[in-house]
Amino acid sequence: MHDAVALEGAGVPAAVIVTEPFLHEAKMQRAALGMEGVEPAVIAHPLSTLSDAQIGERARQAAPQVKRALLGG
Repeated sequence: MHDAVALEGAGVPAAVIVTEPFLHEAKMQRAALGMEGVEPAVIAHPLSTLSDAQIGERARQAAPQVKRALLGG
């Protein structure tokens, strides 16, 4: 979240990707940093035990959310 806030503050669109259990923490951090407009892309948990193919599928599922974060709408 901190990197995305720094990038957004510099005028560079950024996307934050979090797994479901970390969504609350991401929202708390963005509020504390004054960037409520940064909307995280949420994917299923966990990631660490997945194969490369499974992680690729999670990335494909996150892509529409990331696109919205980067391009708006």
